[in-house]
Amino acid sequence: MKTNFNRLCIWMACLLGCAQASATIPPAVVEATIEQLAARDAAQRTMIARGVRQVADLWQPADGDAQQFQAFCLANYFADPAEKEQVFLKISDYLEGINGNFNAMTLRLQRHFSLDTGPLHRVDELFAAFSPSSHLTDDLYAAKIAFIVALNFPQLSLAEKEALGNDRKAWAYARMGDLYTRRIPADVQQQMAGVLSDAELYIANYNIYMGCLRNDSGEALFPADMRLLSHWNLRDEIKADYALGKQGLVKQQMIYRVMERIIAQDIPAPVVNSDSYLWNPFTNSYTKHGAEQPAQPETAVRYQKMLDCFHAQQRIDGYAHNTYIDRKFNEEMEIAVEDAERLFDSFLSAPELKEVGKLVRKRLGRKLQPFDIWYDGFKSRSNLDENELTRMTRSRYPNAEALDRDLPEILKCLGFSLERAQYIADKISVDAARGSGHAWPASMKGQHSRLRTRIAPEGMDYKGYNIAIHEFGHNVEETISLYDVDYYLLSGVPNTAFTEALAFVFQHRDLKVLGMEQANPEQERMDVLDRAWGLYEICGVSMLDIAVWKWMYAHPECKAEELRDAVAALSKEIWNRYYAPVYGVKDATLLAIYSHMISYPLYLSAYAFGHIIQFQIEDYLKGRNFADEVSRIYSQGRLTPNVWIRQATGSDLTADALLAAVREALK
Repeated sequence: MKTNFNRLCIWMACLLGCAQASATIPPAVVEATIEQLAARDAAQRTMIARGVRQVADLWQPADGDAQQFQAFCLANYFADPAEKEQVFLKISDYLEGINGNFNAMTLRLQRHFSLDTGPLHRVDELFAAFSPSSHLTDDLYAAKIAFIVALNFPQLSLAEKEALGNDRKAWAYARMGDLYTRRIPADVQQQMAGVLSDAELYIANYNIYMGCLRNDSGEALFPADMRLLSHWNLRDEIKADYALGKQGLVKQQMIYRVMERIIAQDIPAPVVNSDSYLWNPFTNSYTKHGAEQPAQPETAVRYQKMLDCFHAQQRIDGYAHNTYIDRKFNEEMEIAVEDAERLFDSFLSAPELKEVGKLVRKRLGRKLQPFDIWYDGFKSRSNLDENELTRMTRSRYPNAEALDRDLPEILKCLGFSLERAQYIADKISVDAARGSGHAWPASMKGQHSRLRTRIAPEGMDYKGYNIAIHEFGHNVEETISLYDVDYYLLSGVPNTAFTEALAFVFQHRDLKVLGMEQANPEQERMDVLDRAWGLYEICGVSMLDIAVWKWMYAHPECKAEELRDAVAALSKEIWNRYYAPVYGVKDATLLAIYSHMISYPLYLSAYAFGHIIQFQIEDYLKGRNFADEVSRIYSQGRLTPNVWIRQATGSDLTADALLAAVREALK
């Protein structure tokens, strides 16, 4: 999974944003101010005009009248480049302190919510939903700090940023220019934080007690103590069951039916996160102490959570003058949604996928079923007994402390020197997660990045370990891109897809860390096919995520039940267009099972781009020093996606290289 991104977005929004009210400064005053400043610094007339107009757009009556606006601009524009750089460095230092300390506060407030510390109390949920930084932006505007930034570091367009070349200071100035471009009231930010917290709690507690499932013969197919979180652990169990042959197929079919019930919301509400009932997901009947229970479906709770998020984002739309889709893609990802859809459509329509599908069908010895989007047979671990892997991971990692101690050894196994491994590991801490796991970045030097994964009382099972290695990849990126970047405003990566890429690179090496990597001359070919199949899955899910948000914007007054039906229809439409020709099965709704659509809205595209970027990085790393190149690549910081990938690998962002590799592998 990715970083704890909803929390991070809300917290950063307090620093990065607030939407414009209607302009209060007369155009004549704006132009006169520009002329006076341009007389001092004629070479910067264009940027002066942009900065003054940006401040005028942000200025509200409470900030002062037109005369005070002009006086502020004339007094706070820095024509001297040395003074401007000095101010930039000072503001960067102050922001690092603000970000870091608010991050520490949020971690503390969400400790019981995020970590496996025991049963949650209502007060834990209230504090987890509380955003201590929600009034920060208002205060920064009131103190005129935000206006100083907007005046001297106005926002650049994407094209202008990509023309900056290798001028690191210019890139850092550009990122400061992204900070104050709109004004969002504190109560709107707080509402968004509460909605996301509520959705995250709903998903974090959506466990299915697998030992309570029964088939039509009344048989239990899963261990009595198995509890799987939707959708992550359910999906991972399907993957693990490929190693069990026909026995595994029966288990997979039962999990698939559970997923269909969750999507349709006809799953009995009492069986969710409860081991008090025996449930047959095929007939949907459930019993307690042998007595049949009355039908009590969950109805449309899942989709109401999605609608709550949509409505909270709609409030922000009114201040931002754009949609959440625009903000997520054009601003946050810096990739237009239309470009993302074209890339996904191009890959999903590739004829090579039909050939891969034929190969999967041949390897399985049966017709494909919808859950085969998670076919795991190309991986080197697919012929290994997961129970044996779990015995290894439980022995090695009985608790979070054991994993924490082992972080330097994991890095050494991946090629980092002892000194470098210790340098990175010393800045990362491990916690036992309440949910499936996530990585939470540090926000200032001296602060630890948090690695969180689910650890059972008997120790970490293989699923938890696999997730932990993924999250560790995030932590390594977070550490390098904070501590090894030359300017604080450049810390991080272009967007979440780039941190997902390194997380996938680490996760791909999980068996190597366990000492279970197998010598197989066919493995490189298998890896290519595995990545293509994985991208095939996530591109479709990403297309659905986008389609659902477009539908909500087209039907803003819809009810939860209407959204439920629309999600099912859109799922079938996308399935029939891209998957039915390969699977031979129509009208599957399985793409809608992803929990991200509820608690991490419009995040799934980051995974799709992450897979593409992962392949480009892995392809580039062949024959090169893994540790040195990872350190170099991720110390670039937050450039734009196209510039970052070109400087990292020398290639543009595209799936063409992966498809070419698939064609070669299929030979």
